[in-house]
Amino acid sequence: MGNLRELSPYAAEDAAGFVESMRRLKALSGMTYRELEEQAGRNGDVLARSTLADVLRRDRLPRPDVLAAFVRACGDGQRVGDWLEARERIAEGSAGQGGDQSAPAPAPAASPPAPHDGHEEVSAVGRESEDAAARTPRPRRRLLLALAAVGLLVVVGIGVRAWQSGAEDTRDDAPVARGEAQAPVDGWVTVRPAGRTDLCLTDGRDRRGAYGSAVAVRLPCAGAPVPRTYLEPAGAGLYRIRWHHPELGKGCLTVMDTGPVKGMLEPRDDCAGATLFRPEAVPDQAGAYRFRTVPGGRCVGSADDSMAEGVEAVQEPCADSPDQYFEVRPDRDLRTRPPTSGRPAGRRCRSRTSG
Repeated sequence: MGNLRELSPYAAEDAAGFVESMRRLKALSGMTYRELEEQAGRNGDVLARSTLADVLRRDRLPRPDVLAAFVRACGDGQRVGDWLEARERIAEGSAGQGGDQSAPAPAPAASPPAPHDGHEEVSAVGRESEDAAARTPRPRRRLLLALAAVGLLVVVGIGVRAWQSGAEDTRDDAPVARGEAQAPVDGWVTVRPAGRTDLCLTDGRDRRGAYGSAVAVRLPCAGAPVPRTYLEPAGAGLYRIRWHHPELGKGCLTVMDTGPVKGMLEPRDDCAGATLFRPEAVPDQAGAYRFRTVPGGRCVGSADDSMAEGVEAVQEPCADSPDQYFEVRPDRDLRTRPPTSGRPAGRRCRSRTSG
């Protein structure tokens, strides 16, 4: 394996350059497509080698979940956030210019044959399918193309109607997610108790003063401009909750398993070992989500089930309790400008092994 640190994700200025950086990262990892797929599975991610091959063949930005799984599989897991930030910067730049350099969402079609990667065999089924397509008479091909075009128009029409039906709330601070069919978007967000949307889950101290470092508490959003919250996809429907502070750097929320604040959430440097969160839509409450912890299988709530200001966030058994319901809203200030890079000194986040 080469030195992954010699490759900066921020060096790319457009989608083509970013994908080229991904190709270099794969080369530095020394892994084949099959090995990357298997490593992603061991990491708890889903990364089909056919999908990865398709991403690296094109000059379009990959989906965030594919990118995160790829970077972790290559062994650069500590810089997943940097890769995602660099991707978002390019995506926002192209959107501002009226372009779209992002890869489209996968269509529900059969996967292409796995790429030939040295010692790997190319699927004979794929070759037979191509040969059969080549032998299809031209009139029949035209008919098939016409039917496909009609089907595409129907799908687009249904999509437009669905978008129109769900677009009633256009406020800037409207919840990102609506209903059980969607999950919170990744990127810069604010996480707010569903019953107290004036409060945000942010940096604070435990009320007893038993711990010297920061923990996640509920404080007024207007008075908590930092740290900023980044919802980072980790694959398989899981997310990391990452905080960015202009002076103290980055930290991923991790459930404390020992010490005086056991069960509370602390930002820690070791994002690779941080707690993962699975958002689950709350039935009959539009825009509300419960965050289930992985590992642990419990939910994020508040100490004493309180909805009050200053109360600490804690891991507790999942229940039909309002203190476990959250809304995820876009942080408009950060989504309108590229995130800053770098890693300031003076960290206050601790490693996973500290108590």
